[in-house]
Amino acid sequence: MNQKIIFVDRDGTIIKEPAGNFQIDRIDKLFFEPNVIPALLELKNNGYRLVMITNQDGLGSDKFPKINFDVPHNLMLQILESQGIIFDDILICPHTTEDNCSCRKPKTKMVEKWLIEGVLDKENSYVIGDRLSDMQLAYNMNIKSIKYGIKGKNWNEIQIELTKTERHALVHRHTKETKVFIEIWLDVESKSNINTGIGFFDHMLEQIAIHGGFCMNITVTGDLYIDDHHTVEDTGIVLGQALLKALGNKIGINRYGFILPMDECLARCALDISGRPYIDFKAKFNHQHVGDLSTEMIEHFFKSLAYGMMSTIHLKTKGKNDHHITESLFKAFGRTLRQAIRSEGNAIPSSKGYI
Repeated sequence: MNQKIIFVDRDGTIIKEPAGNFQIDRIDKLFFEPNVIPALLELKNNGYRLVMITNQDGLGSDKFPKINFDVPHNLMLQILESQGIIFDDILICPHTTEDNCSCRKPKTKMVEKWLIEGVLDKENSYVIGDRLSDMQLAYNMNIKSIKYGIKGKNWNEIQIELTKTERHALVHRHTKETKVFIEIWLDVESKSNINTGIGFFDHMLEQIAIHGGFCMNITVTGDLYIDDHHTVEDTGIVLGQALLKALGNKIGINRYGFILPMDECLARCALDISGRPYIDFKAKFNHQHVGDLSTEMIEHFFKSLAYGMMSTIHLKTKGKNDHHITESLFKAFGRTLRQAIRSEGNAIPSSKGYI
């Protein structure tokens, strides 16, 4: 079975690389890079295997005796192992550039056994390092690379990038009145496919996806021969449930509002993905329908969504044109949703410790 493997550089990536001779040849030169230990541990806990790969110029020569390398190196490994970080392999090239060896990074001699068919999951494996040679090694191995350090990423950012789960959900609801299927990808901006049988409603739902910065597929079959009530209501319920399911444990989200002008309308939306459903809706319409959508169902849609999503929504707008009034509400909600669902950290945004 192919394995997710991280090939991580040592000096300048796991431990600090000293100026001068660039050699960690004494214990007093051994310093870890910030947050490297919790990051590596989290990567390991998320199914990544770890391989250390490093160039050590002249290791074993008079300029860099092996004992001088071994003492701080073994201490480093002992500290890492005490925290649960064990490397499946440690690959060391002892040559200099002038030796023109076949193993020095970015050449692939040292990693040949990891490139055997059926060993390496190339789509989900990485080289992490602070030098161009690390990026070139990844290219030569046909896997991805992440640059660490200056003009690169820190260990917190690397951890978040490589352990972030796909925020996706598929929810369906089947009643005597409707059949609703909704699939959502919160971190994918692409064309949505929406068909509820109500053209104007489809257009409004598309505004939520576009302005929310995500993609969704919605298919609804409802009793439109009666009216649009059940179709709109059940779509709101299932959409709320799908959003809530896709958010998962909500770690790192922003939670919260947005003001959006649209021609003569000014729409305001505040959202709290709080686990406490509530709706405060204020909008006045001039007609019973906008397109083929009943205007009285617009508030009902957002109420159904709020309860399906277990969230507090304050949504209001003022205007003269019913089309603009409606569209401003959906766009404002979409923009607020974009802010609220954005993942920017690794903590739950609540003093209670949960939401």
